[in-house]
Amino acid sequence: MSKWPLDAYLRVERLPTLWCPGCGIGIVVKALIMAIDSAKLDPDKIVLVSGIGCTGRAPGYLKFDSFHATHGRAIPLATGVKLTNPELKVVVISGDGDLFSIGGNHIIHAARRNIDMLVLCVNNFVYGLTGGQVAPTTPTGAKTKTTPLGNLEQPFNLVSIVATAGATFVARWTVIHVPQLKKSIEKALKRRGFSFIEIVAPCPTHFCRANNISPIEALERLQKVSEIKNGLDPREATLDFGSKIVCGEFVDEEREEYTTLIYSLIKERSGKDVRNVVSA
Repeated sequence: MSKWPLDAYLRVERLPTLWCPGCGIGIVVKALIMAIDSAKLDPDKIVLVSGIGCTGRAPGYLKFDSFHATHGRAIPLATGVKLTNPELKVVVISGDGDLFSIGGNHIIHAARRNIDMLVLCVNNFVYGLTGGQVAPTTPTGAKTKTTPLGNLEQPFNLVSIVATAGATFVARWTVIHVPQLKKSIEKALKRRGFSFIEIVAPCPTHFCRANNISPIEALERLQKVSEIKNGLDPREATLDFGSKIVCGEFVDEEREEYTTLIYSLIKERSGKDVRNVVSA
């Protein structure tokens, strides 16, 4: 059998994946490893961290050191990894429920501190793995297992939250924007600071089924309602699955990075560059 050129990044013995047909998480994983390959990063210097959820299964299919955290705790675990060895490139890949509901407090403070990590958030509007319950990103009026008459709440605007908290790179794409997503991931991997990329993806089993949308219709809708506005104020970056999804790179700026500040303080007080000790 012929091999895929990027098989070296995959645990092929674990394939096929457990994700439902029509789910976009596999597309995100492909974009990630394409970006890593294009950036020519050392695989031994990459650490993946995930929480609980469908997206949290992603590191299990990839040949990198990885941690599977408890629900909502991917960010603090990733912070510990980065502070222990700042030479590592830490990537968090998880879902909207894990990162912004149970783990919401952690992500805003990681953005505030500008900790050097890349967070990939797959937003499929529900808690997928645990049964399709309403999430902080569920569109108003959408039906879920726990809102059978329609969601009454206003959903979070994820890119606005992290940008307001202090993230220095913020972007949003959908799973139909693979070239753009790959380029944004590669850009984020090459920079220092807290980078956040939201990826809108369909959940065919729960969200789409509950709202009478086929997987094909979901992808067609993403293509139809998406528009790219790079540099837009994240507060104006609309995300309405039914009518308008604004994509693009919204924030790209430089600010002092937390890990660098910590180690500079330690060196100033002790006279020793402990990064050399940790890396060894």
